[in-house]
Amino acid sequence: AARGLADATAKMVDAAKVSARDPGNVDAQAALKSATEDLRMAVNAAANNALKKKLIKKLEIVAKHTAAAATQCIAAAQGAGPTNRNQSSQQQLLTNCKTVADHIGKLVQAVRASLASPESPSSQLGLINASQAMIQPCGKMIAASKAAVPTVGDQAAALQLANCAKQTATCLADLRSAAAKAAEACGSLEVESAIDVVRQLEADLHSIQKTAASGKLLPLPGETAESCALELGATSKTVGASMAQLLTAAAQGNENYTGIAARDTANALKVLSGSVRGVAAATNDRSAQDQIVATAIHVMSHSRRLIEEAKKAIANPQNPDNQSRLAQAAKAVSQALNQVINCLPGQRDVDAAIKEIAAASVALTTGQYPSAGPDQSFQDVQTGLSVAAAALNVSASELVANSRGTHAQLAQSSQKFAGKYKAMLHSGLTLAGVSKEKSARNEIVGYLRSVSMSSTKLLMATKALSADPNAPNVKNNLAAAARGVTDAINALVTVCTAAAPGQRECDNALRKIQTTGAMLQNPVEPVNDSTYFACLDAVMENSKVLGEAMGDITKHAKAERHEDFGSAVGTAATAVCALTENAAQAAYLVAISDSSSTAAVSGLVDSSQFARAQQAIQQACEQLLNPSSAQAQVLSSATVIAKHTSALCNACKTASGKTKNPVAKRKFVQSAKDVATCTAGLVKNIKALAGTLNEQNRGDCSASTRPLLDAINDLVEFASAAEFASVSAKISPQARAAQAPIVTAGSNMLTSSSNLISSAKSLAVNPRDAATWQLLASHSKAVSDAIRKLVAAVKDKSPGQLECDKAIELLNMAINEVDQASLAAISSKLAPSTESTLEGFHTVMMSNVNEISDFIEPVSSAAKADPEKLGHVVTNFANYFVPLSKAAVGAASKTANHERQMSVLEQTKTLAESALQLMYAAKECGGNVSAHEAHASVNEAVENMVEAVQDLKGTLEIAASEAGLTAGMVGSIHKATDTLDEPIHGEVGRTFAEYQESVSAAAKEIMIKAQDMVGKAASSPSELGVISKDATTVYCSMAGNCRGALATIDNDDISERLKAACKRLGGALGELLQCAGSVQSNPTDFQGKKELSDSARQVTTQVASVLAALQAGAKGTQACINAVDNIKGIISDLDTVIMFASTGLLNKEEDADTFGEHREDILRTAKSLVEDTKKLVSGAAASQEQLAVAAEASAGTIRVLAEHVKLGAAALTSDDQEAQVLLLNAVRDVASSLGSLVTATKNAFGKSVQDPTMEHLRSCAKAMVTNVSSLLKTVKTAEDEAARGVRALESAIDAISAQLVELTSETPPTRDAAPEDVIRVSKGVTIATAKAVAAGNSGRQDDVTAAANLGRKAIIDMLLTTKAAAGKAESVESGTRSITAASDCTSAFRSLLELVHSILLKPSQEKKHKLTLYSKEVASCVSEVVQSAEVLKGADWVDPSDPNIIAENELLNAAASIEAAAKKLATLKPREKKHEADESLSFDEQILEAARAIAAATGALIKSATAAQRELVAQGRLRPGIPGSDDSQWAEGLVSAARLVASATQSLCEAANSAVQGVSNTEKLIASAKAVAASTAQLLVACKVKADADSENSRRLHAAGYAVKKASDNFVKAASRSDEVEVDEEGYTIAGGKISGMAREIEAQAEIEKKRRELEEAMRQLKRIRRNKYNQQEPE
Repeated sequence: AARGLADATAKMVDAAKVSARDPGNVDAQAALKSATEDLRMAVNAAANNALKKKLIKKLEIVAKHTAAAATQCIAAAQGAGPTNRNQSSQQQLLTNCKTVADHIGKLVQAVRASLASPESPSSQLGLINASQAMIQPCGKMIAASKAAVPTVGDQAAALQLANCAKQTATCLADLRSAAAKAAEACGSLEVESAIDVVRQLEADLHSIQKTAASGKLLPLPGETAESCALELGATSKTVGASMAQLLTAAAQGNENYTGIAARDTANALKVLSGSVRGVAAATNDRSAQDQIVATAIHVMSHSRRLIEEAKKAIANPQNPDNQSRLAQAAKAVSQALNQVINCLPGQRDVDAAIKEIAAASVALTTGQYPSAGPDQSFQDVQTGLSVAAAALNVSASELVANSRGTHAQLAQSSQKFAGKYKAMLHSGLTLAGVSKEKSARNEIVGYLRSVSMSSTKLLMATKALSADPNAPNVKNNLAAAARGVTDAINALVTVCTAAAPGQRECDNALRKIQTTGAMLQNPVEPVNDSTYFACLDAVMENSKVLGEAMGDITKHAKAERHEDFGSAVGTAATAVCALTENAAQAAYLVAISDSSSTAAVSGLVDSSQFARAQQAIQQACEQLLNPSSAQAQVLSSATVIAKHTSALCNACKTASGKTKNPVAKRKFVQSAKDVATCTAGLVKNIKALAGTLNEQNRGDCSASTRPLLDAINDLVEFASAAEFASVSAKISPQARAAQAPIVTAGSNMLTSSSNLISSAKSLAVNPRDAATWQLLASHSKAVSDAIRKLVAAVKDKSPGQLECDKAIELLNMAINEVDQASLAAISSKLAPSTESTLEGFHTVMMSNVNEISDFIEPVSSAAKADPEKLGHVVTNFANYFVPLSKAAVGAASKTANHERQMSVLEQTKTLAESALQLMYAAKECGGNVSAHEAHASVNEAVENMVEAVQDLKGTLEIAASEAGLTAGMVGSIHKATDTLDEPIHGEVGRTFAEYQESVSAAAKEIMIKAQDMVGKAASSPSELGVISKDATTVYCSMAGNCRGALATIDNDDISERLKAACKRLGGALGELLQCAGSVQSNPTDFQGKKELSDSARQVTTQVASVLAALQAGAKGTQACINAVDNIKGIISDLDTVIMFASTGLLNKEEDADTFGEHREDILRTAKSLVEDTKKLVSGAAASQEQLAVAAEASAGTIRVLAEHVKLGAAALTSDDQEAQVLLLNAVRDVASSLGSLVTATKNAFGKSVQDPTMEHLRSCAKAMVTNVSSLLKTVKTAEDEAARGVRALESAIDAISAQLVELTSETPPTRDAAPEDVIRVSKGVTIATAKAVAAGNSGRQDDVTAAANLGRKAIIDMLLTTKAAAGKAESVESGTRSITAASDCTSAFRSLLELVHSILLKPSQEKKHKLTLYSKEVASCVSEVVQSAEVLKGADWVDPSDPNIIAENELLNAAASIEAAAKKLATLKPREKKHEADESLSFDEQILEAARAIAAATGALIKSATAAQRELVAQGRLRPGIPGSDDSQWAEGLVSAARLVASATQSLCEAANSAVQGVSNTEKLIASAKAVAASTAQLLVACKVKADADSENSRRLHAAGYAVKKASDNFVKAASRSDEVEVDEEGYTIAGGKISGMAREIEAQAEIEKKRRELEEAMRQLKRIRRNKYNQQEPE
């Protein structure tokens, strides 16, 4: 091992040296990659044992932790049960918990075995297997736990369940990782271990055989013959499915999955061995014991050989000999398994019956017929055949009924059926013998053969049901086989007997109806593929047919038209059978759609669908090959085959897209191809057969059906594996009660229809019998009543309707609760909830909103096309709104910000209302795929729901980020991480390169935000929440793109690597957010900041892992992404240098430096860049390695070129700054076009020449060449002042044209902008236009260069800003208008520059005159740009600098502050002594805050009033400065009113200050608050009298002023109430009686008199002040 490691290291070093000497050599890179892989394998081999021990040890530890966490989660789930409002989800959770509990025991046993025998490979593999088996059920339990948390009423139980689920998820992730690593290290032992296990099982069976021979084999406790037989039958199917997986994996050479399949096969054989022992121990028949054990030994022997052959095939999967031996070994195992099944009790008797029928049927081929008795006439023989046929039909019904009974009942029924068949066969051959014509004899024999075949199929179907009653579609197969027997008997009787008119048809109809009746006995599985509404339509249609047929029966019986009578009877029987089948299917669908039933869980494939398709294709092929089939039947068979094979191919395609198993993925794809190919060949032969019905064409069809049936059988067997299987629905007793009306009505319809046909049978013989007519009428009425009840029952039981009603009721309750809370919040009466904290409420809300979001699409799908699921999804969906509304009310009650409070409540109500709309639409649609008008309502409701969810989520995230609450954000990250394990369903719309770019950009953005958090933790901790929210959003988006990348990546190893890296990044980011929340809540925590820094470093590390995984997936495209990022950095650097050059600050570092010294460097580097560009373009059709080299080289060259150009521009000095800008702009254009070219190359990689991306690549390459040529011209003319202006114009025109194309492209905007920014940058276009006109008139090169540079910058800024602003437009029309205006403006300005260019080259006065016209056109376009920007603002946009808006906001803030102070004041005692100041400190803060808010509001009011007064003066409504006029009181207009508010506010501030300092009482505070209210009222009056009452500003100012007045009034009332302090009676109890009660009374009266006089004096003082203010004399 050491020598191998040394050799591998040496080879790797040599390869690295060769690759380093020639980085562009693809062969050298491939050799290095191969050498690195060899080194890795050598290292693994050298350290294998030590590594294996380490990994197993880690797996033991992780398995213990997982078992403990899962146990706690199960306990928490059980504890949450009593308070879970959604019992359906609780039942599903408990079911998952039970499954996990079984696996926990096995996992613990495996851990103990590994600890006891650490060196044992079998114990190691046992631990790995137990760990891997634990992953899937535990994952389901975690998902069910998370889904149940929001509906658990007990907060403590919900929190416990959520924490346990989170802990279990963490442990499970560790277990998955540890098990995968251990399996990789021990993977080679899987097959060997399986062989050892099977060998040991074979030895155990030999021991069992010896024990049985000695008579000491006894059953274990709890074992019965029936239970062991059922387990044996089911396990045989499991062994067969595992064997199919083993064959497929071995054939593909996949060692990993071959080992897994071998392990599964060995485990299944272990169960099989135990079942064989149980069956053998439960029987007393020694021969039966020996037979079943011996056949089981054969199974083990052949299975061991199969696994050994699989082991050989792995090494060389292409060897045809290996494949042949594999197929032979698999066939031997299959035969041995069948032999074991045949040994089961009951199975032996069925086999014996099959053999009896086969032996008896030999007589059909001999040509010899038994003779009739001497006393038997031809009619007697016919009668005997009829009796025998009827007895056989009755026996077939008994066989079907007893197939679900005991083994003894099955054995008896089988033997009886065989006896009845032999009797029927003897009667039929006898009839053939007495027939005189050879053609008649041959016809009878043909129908007897049909009865023989259908009887054998019935016994085979009975055998299959008895062996495994739970197998998919097995009951339907048995029912179909029974119908086949009845149809064959009817056909035989019709040909062979000549009864009275109508008798034969009636007998056939009765037999047909009798056979169909079993469908309604226990409708617990689907009988066809029809949906509920298809069943309803079929019931309606067939009820109409049956009604018409009954009328025809009566009519033709009266008229004695016997042939028409028989036809009507047949039609009625067919309609009755169709009604029964659809009623049974509808009953099943109603039961599984009931919310009390456990919904079915869809698997990778629908096993029942596959089985039904297999059966239908087999029957169609038999009908196709039947010599009696006519052309119509042949074409009908072809239609059935095409329909079902197409469905199978589509199912395979879907399954291959969903599965993560690469072996299964390839198998499904290959199976679909095989089925499609075989179907195409068969259809070709069917066309020939339909054209000419002869034996040759029929033989060709027969040859074509065999490979098709083999391919389908192989596919069905492979798809029957437990890995792909669905979980059937479990029908509850309540659901069975819901079935009852349909089942009862259907049964009554069957009975009454049989009675009707029996009466019609008698009537056909004696049409004049009045009693029979009366009986027929009675039965007809009974049939009509039964049909009416059946139709009504099916209609009334429409799935999901009751659940929708209950959901609507729940939603209305939630809306009412939120409404009540909103009213309380508006009136400031929403009391803070004590049930939880704000963070707790936010967490509950976010959890519920996430669950609601996940259910929107299932509800929509069920409402439009899946009625059976509608009840379940609607119930679960609605159950989340009650806890959501309660949490919303609780969160609002804990929120101090009134605006945020109302926002949470309103958005919660909006979400509930949109859900209500969806419920009404879903109820109306009901799952009917044909209700297209209702589908539109559902789609509209879904759109509203999605928008409402996003709004509420955004509000919650903002609130959480501001408060430093990270639980919801971390939960969102974990949820996004979990989605990485979910495959994308349907078509993937993008390429890996596109996903790679998105994931790469998101990962880098996360890294930047992590670094920002570290900086903000020290400077602005309050901003951490916003960054955390943004990082969460970016990661969730990245997870979605990562799923797309995983779906489009070809290499499974890289796929797993990328997934693991993204998961680790999610975990690291979650820890970072938690640290950020901790720092935000405690900014002085040094340890928290250190942990934040460490977490940010970990995030950076995981981002690097993600980027490395992306690069491994596609090195070339990742190199292109990195190159684009580098080029963006270069462009940004050039923009900075251009800014310095524009301001004249770019100068050379050395005085001796000249431009000539750099010219050659620039030219040489530009030529190198052209060569690199050629390689880059050709890289689109080359390998990933070549593309990577070309991209890296191009990025490096452009960096060098940019540096040379910057040095050259600096050498020109700032004296020639326009030349500097021109030169720098030229290289910037080159860099920009190179970035576009690299992106186009990345997108075109691997595409065909005809792909549109290739055309885009060519155009980008052309633009690149043009820009490089322009750079070269600019460099050559940089010092030529005579040509500089022309060059600057050409460069500006090209740059503007390129940016104009970018304006209408689909690329996202590169900046963020608002409509105001568009207006701002448009001014630059106006200035540039004036410069261009002036330069055109002057003709000076410097002026032209300056104008070109300025115009280029102004236009590009306008285009970029307009595109960004238009992207956020409220309507498409406004955005389109803005883009069109910018485009027109650009075109006009470009035309102006082209005119200036023409003037420079060929000046003329006529051209100069055009400058004015062109400039006016530009000005007109700029005006349109400004107007379109105004439209972009939207109808509800307000100017934040508008004084009225400022006043409104300040008044509302003041109102909120006063309300808060009033609430506090109402609960506190006012200050009366200085030493009480500290006891009401928070009250003081409230007072000061209210005062400050009112002061700010008054300042804004004065500004607003001044602006409003100017408007009034301009309108002539106000006449200031005229003493004695009517306006003397309002001489200053609105300003005087605003100043009164300001004066009152100043008094309030002084009173508040005095109250805080304890030097005054609350009277002054109350008086000041009243003054504020009074002055505000004056302001409102001024607005009403002087201003326009209908104007928007007046309405807004009135509303805000009213809010301040109301708040001030409440403040006064609260302060007054707090001053009414009840005096303790003890204060008046005088110790020792020093002062009498009378003396105190006199003192109190004196105090009252004193206060009264002070009050009167104060009132007189107030009157004087008012008189002085009005300049009036005091009356005498």
